[in-house]
Amino acid sequence: MNIVLEIALAALLLVGSGFVLVGSFGLVKLSDFFKRLHGPTKATTLGVGCVLIASIGHHAWLGDGLGLREVLITLFLFITAPVSAHLMSLAALKLDPRQRPEPPAPGSDDGA
Repeated sequence: MNIVLEIALAALLLVGSGFVLVGSFGLVKLSDFFKRLHGPTKATTLGVGCVLIASIGHHAWLGDGLGLREVLITLFLFITAPVSAHLMSLAALKLDPRQRPEPPAPGSDDGA
């Protein structure tokens, strides 16, 4: 395999893994529902997208074709993740304010 292509694919995998890791930490560490929603939908979508692009490049280099599965997964991921996050945030905004969870107190290290 071409060394430049290998470096590019490895870089895509590293960047994608970094985005997934940051999105996962955001889901665990952030304090509010709306903040927690932002991490996985943005960072993890970019991370999985980079991994899928690397997979497409690898299969294209091997001569297996464009990889219709990877293209469809990427398309569905980029369509469904923002839409589902938007619908969850709208549903959370429609809750009665008494049912919403309390934000963390200032100075608490819950979200730090």
